Amino acid sequence: MDRRSALRAAAAAAAGTAAGIAATGCGTDAPAPPAPTRAPSTVASDAPSASAAPSAAALPAEVVHGPADRPNVALTFHGQGDPGLVRQLLAELDRGGARVTVLAVGSWLVAQPAMARVILDGGHELGNHTQNHLDIAGMSPTQAFTEINTCAQRLKKLTGSIGTWFRPSATQFSTPVIREQATRVGYPTCLSYDLDSLDHKDPGAAVIVRTTLAGVRNGSIVSLHFGHPGTVAAMPALLDGLHQRGLRPVTMTELVG
Repeated sequence: MDRRSALRAAAAAAAGTAAGIAATGCGTDAPAPPAPTRAPSTVASDAPSASAAPSAAALPAEVVHGPADRPNVALTFHGQGDPGLVRQLLAELDRGGARVTVLAVGSWLVAQPAMARVILDGGHELGNHTQNHLDIAGMSPTQAFTEINTCAQRLKKLTGSIGTWFRPSATQFSTPVIREQATRVGYPTCLSYDLDSLDHKDPGAAVIVRTTLAGVRNGSIVSLHFGHPGTVAAMPALLDGLHQRGLRPVTMTELVG
C-alpha cells in the first residue's frame, strides 16, 4: 500500500472512532470549541522508526488517532494537579508496565519543577499544554504564541528540550492560528485525541474504566488527567482491561513510530 492509500485508510478508521465520541474541551465546561477547518488528521502506518522522534515531514498538522494496524494505544495526560496524586498515578502506571505521554501545564512546572524529572525518569514523555491552561482558541496570535512558548521554555530549562508534542488548552482541536503559532515555537504537529475518558468530571473509577474500554481500539489516543483521585483508582482495572484486549499503552512517539 502506498503512503496516500495508507493515509486514506487510517483516516477512515479514525473517522469511525471519533464519530461516537463527544469533545469536552480539555476537561472544562466551556462552550464547545470551534470546529476544525479540515477533517482531523491521522498518522499513516509508514511513519519513521520509534527509535527516534517522528520527523515533521511524516506527520500531519494535527494528530487525532494513531495507526490502526498495530495493537498500541496512547494514554495522554493533561499535566497539572496535586503532586502526591501524580506520584500515585505514576506508580500505578509503572506497576502496569505502561508508558504514557504527559502534556504539562507550564505554571504547574513552575510550582512543581521536580515533577518534570520524575515523569521522564519513569520512562514517560513530557510535552507542552500551554503555560496557564486558558482558552487558547480565543486568543490573538501573539497571546497564543506567548502561552505556547513560555511553557516550551520552561520545559527546556528543566529538561533540555521543549518536547515533541504540544496539545492546545481548553479545546480538543487546534485552529489555524494555534497551528501557526505552535509551529513558530517548534511544534509542527498539534496533538488531539479521539477518546475522552471524561475523568475530569470525577464520575468515579468504575465509570472512567467503562467509558475508556468501551471506546478504545488500535491506535486510540486517550485523554486523561492528573490530579483526580478517581483516575488513580481507575488505573489498575483500566490497564488490566487494555491487556485483556491485547492493547499495549505506549508513548505518543512510539504510537506513531
